[in-house]
Amino acid sequence: MTIEIPALSRDAHRAVLVGMAGITLASIAGSEFATFLISAIFDLGADLPAYLVSGIVPLLLAAPGSYFQLKRLEQVKAAYRELERVASTDWLTDCLNRRAFTHRTTAATRIGRPGALLVIDADGFKAINDRFGHDRGDDALRAIADVIRRNVREGDLVGRIGGEEFGIYLPDATGPHATAMAEAIREGVEDISFLPEDAPHTLSVSVGIATATASVPFDDLFRVADQQLYAAKAGGRNRVAITAANASDQSRAAA
Repeated sequence: MTIEIPALSRDAHRAVLVGMAGITLASIAGSEFATFLISAIFDLGADLPAYLVSGIVPLLLAAPGSYFQLKRLEQVKAAYRELERVASTDWLTDCLNRRAFTHRTTAATRIGRPGALLVIDADGFKAINDRFGHDRGDDALRAIADVIRRNVREGDLVGRIGGEEFGIYLPDATGPHATAMAEAIREGVEDISFLPEDAPHTLSVSVGIATATASVPFDDLFRVADQQLYAAKAGGRNRVAITAANASDQSRAAA
């Protein structure tokens, strides 16, 4: 059986050489040779105690070694953050993907503070894909995502949770605030200049909102918001429908 050893890259080869040199210097730091060498360089005198001289080499090596180690650690952390960002981001719209949005919203709803979940769906989106092609459909989704991002606050969570469906979680938001934001997004989408074949094509969205004044599991909050989205669609599309998730739970319990 033959064992193949992969060739080292230039950077890895340089790192090995530097490491070997450091180990070699550290190993002789306490020797009489270190005393002689440093005494000769700095003309310190042969009678200078060896333990004083031998301490200079480790100190000289420690500073650059620590610096390069810290730089390497910073590079690893930066690479990890970038990997995490890519893994949690929707490739098309640059919003959170469904997994990341669900995970972060679930954590936020467990705190027990008020909040609102908006579920936004592009109206008649299949017809856009069928008539103009998927590339133009992608353009429409990116434009809608841009409108959403322009209207949310710092700290709000925005995700693409389906093909043409987006989710927004608003921590500490009341019903009026969530409704005002949803209306701003709806109007902003209507104002998009979408010209798939050099002719204007109006875009619109329907929005379902579920508010909560206490801790409500994400699945329940999403179910109520999705029901409101269905009501907005059934009511003619291009509109907003809202209800309180807590009130919905109480009604079912009373029944």
